[in-house]
Amino acid sequence: MTERLADTDLARVEREEGLVAKGLAEGRIGTITGAILGISTVAPGYTLTASIGLIVAAVGLKMPAILIAGFIPMFLTAYAYRELNSRAPDCGASFTWSTKAFGPYVGWMCGWGMVIATIIVLSNLASIGVQFGYEFLGKVLHNEKLATLSADNVWINIGSTVALLAIATYISCRGITTSEKVQYVLVGFQMIVLVTFSIVAIVRSSGTEGHLSFDIDWFDPFTGLTMSAFVIGLIGSIFAFWGWDTCLTLGEECKDPTKVPGRAGLLCVLSILLTYLLVAVAVMMYAGIGDTGLGLGNKDNAANVFGALAYPVLGDWGGPLLLLAVFASSIASLQTTVLPAARTMLAMGTYGAFPKRFASVSPRTLSPVYSTVVAGVVTAAFYTVVTLLSERTLLDTIAALGIMICWYYGITAFACVWFFRKELFLNAHNVIYKLVFPLLGGIMLLSVFVKSVLVSMDPTASGSGAEIGGIGLVFYLGFGILIFGAVLMLAMRATQPAFFRGETLTMDTPPLP
Repeated sequence: MTERLADTDLARVEREEGLVAKGLAEGRIGTITGAILGISTVAPGYTLTASIGLIVAAVGLKMPAILIAGFIPMFLTAYAYRELNSRAPDCGASFTWSTKAFGPYVGWMCGWGMVIATIIVLSNLASIGVQFGYEFLGKVLHNEKLATLSADNVWINIGSTVALLAIATYISCRGITTSEKVQYVLVGFQMIVLVTFSIVAIVRSSGTEGHLSFDIDWFDPFTGLTMSAFVIGLIGSIFAFWGWDTCLTLGEECKDPTKVPGRAGLLCVLSILLTYLLVAVAVMMYAGIGDTGLGLGNKDNAANVFGALAYPVLGDWGGPLLLLAVFASSIASLQTTVLPAARTMLAMGTYGAFPKRFASVSPRTLSPVYSTVVAGVVTAAFYTVVTLLSERTLLDTIAALGIMICWYYGITAFACVWFFRKELFLNAHNVIYKLVFPLLGGIMLLSVFVKSVLVSMDPTASGSGAEIGGIGLVFYLGFGILIFGAVLMLAMRATQPAFFRGETLTMDTPPLP
């Protein structure tokens, strides 16, 4: 009965807001499942091993403070997503809402930002998965050559990464139910191992070379930081929380599309914050932030913190489990990260912003197979090109991803304010959740976006130092791809004119009674 009511509500909302049903599997996802899928996309195991070194290099002992600082705009923006989804649940999420608020051009660029951010992180996820997969096998089989095989041979690295992407794409094409069942196992395993690792690291920290005693000052962002260090650290922190909005792109597949996605998103970001703070404190107490040995400031450990700490903390019995947990984290996230990109492209195809072929949904699996396959193929091509350009792709893609995240999250936050402009002051709830929270989140994200674009132009200030024509590769991966998107948008306007005339997705959004 509940699902029928939800379906009726969804049909009513689609009719009133000018939205279109896509043919996805309705009534499949509840709050807990949505949160699990969000946590899977964030991929705490993968994200922490990739970002801890970047954050420590920028802010040192203030890593916990920066994690909280990165959480704040995410938390505020989550309310914007919640309010928008409660009024207009649509798998296009940021693309759909920003189009209805600001028109087709802003909407198209917002959707492009979301899709390309996913392409960037998918390539990164697959790379980490391959790295930890080989490392796990090498450690278990006592074969050091196997452990470093992907790191030592670029073509094996590329081939293995593309193969892993193909497997993840295939699983995602099989439908949301298959992804859901796999995620419960993979997410549960990685979270149990991370918590266990953190507790053991804290307990054993007193006897280590780099040991630090817990200090509440680690959580204070107002002392001991320059503005440039704060911004660079914040980019890494915002990257660390990216992916929770997966819950919102699955709105049309939720049991109650107007309530479940928002609740799942908030539960996801809060769970991730607590996990991050626990792990951050644990590794700082155990290894310290020195630039030698196991220190988190050691450049040799920056791109693979858990790889360096797994055996020292957990020993021969637990070390392989942590490596396997990061591998599981990457595999789990590969399957779920493609979901929002595919559904955004599905929505863009449905409303005429992309070619109509993207609007197709498999009648057997009720999933956007064509969009999913396109996302996988483009990711494989992107990873191949970037890997051949830069030997340290990881740092460049993480830094570039911060630019993309701030772009489309920020637009969505401002879209919330404008979308609800006629009803902002009707009651206290609207003032807080439709105006104050989204506006503050949008302003924060806009500030970080501008600063990060400026910093990315200097190859010595962010990423690996790789450059093209004296300009950092991070700039091309971030802002440069946005410019390319604008050019592509003009080409789409010539072939898809109805969307850009506002005929397929209208801007008129009168408040409901």
